[in-house]
Amino acid sequence: MKVLIVGSGGREHAIALAVKKSQKVETIYCAPGNAGIAGIAECVPIAAMDFDALLAFAKEKDIDLAIIGMDDPLVGGIVDRFEAEGIRTFGPRKNAAILEGSKAFSKDLMKKYNIPTAAYETFDSPDEAIKYLETADIPVVVKADGLALGKGVLICTEREEAKAAVREIMLSKKFGDAGNKIVIEEFMTGREVSVLSFCDGKTIKIMSSAQDHKRAGDNDTGLNTGGMGTFSPSPFYTKEVDDFCREHIYQATVDAMAAEGRPFKGVIFFGLMLTPQGPKVLEYNARFGDPEAQVVLPRLKGDIIDIMDACIDGTLDSVPVEFTDNAAVCVVLASDGYPVSYEKGFPISGLDKFDEKEYFCFHAGTAKNEAGDIVTNGGRVLGITAVGEDLTVARKKAYAATEWVSFQNKYMRSDIGKAIEEV
Repeated sequence: MKVLIVGSGGREHAIALAVKKSQKVETIYCAPGNAGIAGIAECVPIAAMDFDALLAFAKEKDIDLAIIGMDDPLVGGIVDRFEAEGIRTFGPRKNAAILEGSKAFSKDLMKKYNIPTAAYETFDSPDEAIKYLETADIPVVVKADGLALGKGVLICTEREEAKAAVREIMLSKKFGDAGNKIVIEEFMTGREVSVLSFCDGKTIKIMSSAQDHKRAGDNDTGLNTGGMGTFSPSPFYTKEVDDFCREHIYQATVDAMAAEGRPFKGVIFFGLMLTPQGPKVLEYNARFGDPEAQVVLPRLKGDIIDIMDACIDGTLDSVPVEFTDNAAVCVVLASDGYPVSYEKGFPISGLDKFDEKEYFCFHAGTAKNEAGDIVTNGGRVLGITAVGEDLTVARKKAYAATEWVSFQNKYMRSDIGKAIEEV
């Protein structure tokens, strides 16, 4: 079969590698892809939001399955477009992708169906939001309602800081139209855990847990980024936590979406906070996490195509979703200055040392220059992932592997996975 993957980051590289393992797949295309994905797929220069061109390409190549990796095209309705033209597509339709596309929608859904989450209020008027903040308990979290590349969440420890955040999002339009509406919610404390899941509209099957590191600097300092590294499984995701979430969060979310006439088929990412009062939902994403996919998918047993087909067909209850009994750690190599400003175009060396069995180098922001050399082309450049018998071993191997790769202005956090030492 012929598969088209839509996206260009480390997540799509991880998906492509998983798809490559399937005995059913003959050809993989990726639009637009990157220099790393080009090693296992034919990359085509079509932007992820150019639905017309993607559709024309899919028809021209007789694509058997399209896999949508990114949030923007999902929220924009690419699955609806593809399905209307008879192209089999993995991912939620537009009316289900709103689970990620609107934080106000997801908060209202959780409130309506008693799914544990932080107390909140929504506002489409900056004046009303600022008035609310005059008496709100501080700290608070101010969130742009729409998609903001993982950066539209501001934790405010002072009242004036919170008011400034409202102005920044709603008046200065830091995140564009994503900030037309905002959510202000209580600040929760505890461990964060990410849990990915496959869904077929009624059945949900949980993947291995993970924990992301979003801040740019060590010890969770600096600006919010798309993610500087992750590890899986999370030792803080205990059987007790799992039992609670399965009963009160996971199936409840799938059932709620179905009840709303928005059956969810694809991947739901649950961002959880393990609070003193129990697990609560921080956020939903409507696709594989990035960089979570880089530590979860390398440990997936079986054929990912079988699982995706079952999600589309509504037969997930009959397909096993299992993971190897080991661990993985991903350390992101970024361009110094990310996420604010950074230079691009620096040659990368050491990319030939990864075996794609225990050591993986997932490309995020890379490209080929006119000379054919692979160069840096983004803020997050590479995701260096290692698999080991446990998290301590995987972490040691991942950091050792980061030394194999060199490029000018290379930057990384030194404490990815350090929390596991506290267990």
